[in-house]
Amino acid sequence: MNTDIVWHQHATNKASRGAQKNQTPRVLWLTGLSGSGKSTIANLLEQKLVAQGKHTYLLDGDNVRHGLCGDLGFSDKDRVENIRRISEVAKLFVDSGMLVITAFISPFKADRDYCREILDESEFVEIFIDTPLEVCEARDPKGLYKKARSGDIPHFTGIDSEYQAPVNPEITVNFQDEDAVATAERLYALLVEKGLV
Repeated sequence: MNTDIVWHQHATNKASRGAQKNQTPRVLWLTGLSGSGKSTIANLLEQKLVAQGKHTYLLDGDNVRHGLCGDLGFSDKDRVENIRRISEVAKLFVDSGMLVITAFISPFKADRDYCREILDESEFVEIFIDTPLEVCEARDPKGLYKKARSGDIPHFTGIDSEYQAPVNPEITVNFQDEDAVATAERLYALLVEKGLV
């Protein structure tokens, strides 16, 4: 950390930006295995929030790897750095008054905890998309599990790289026996019930 760099305080702050948007800024952090439905549910949730007049931004795992994290691979070290960068970007969006939705495997508890720790209390909402590995692998929308099983993709989460499931998330949603729209609606209802959106 460079001690010569000091955070510049602006007259317009997070509270005023949130008030302008009539919302409490937060990060809604969706985590789960590849194929669990994170991106699909996050997309539907964002549509629902926007329809309700909320100001949102969705950060998706694949999308950020095209630019911000395009220089990173999938080793444990690179995965940690990927989530660190996303956490810092999410913090900036929260400071802008936005509701930030993220959809990342984010396999390591310590990395998700990092994002929670750099935000103010109650700004980080961990949402576990709890879809069993066998269901994710049966779906295999991008053919990644098949490649991982054949050895073409090393360090694949859930196969030969660990996924540390959330211990005490704010919300757990199981997505296997209903369609994505119904699951997203259920998640939205839980967020409203808990006063998180």
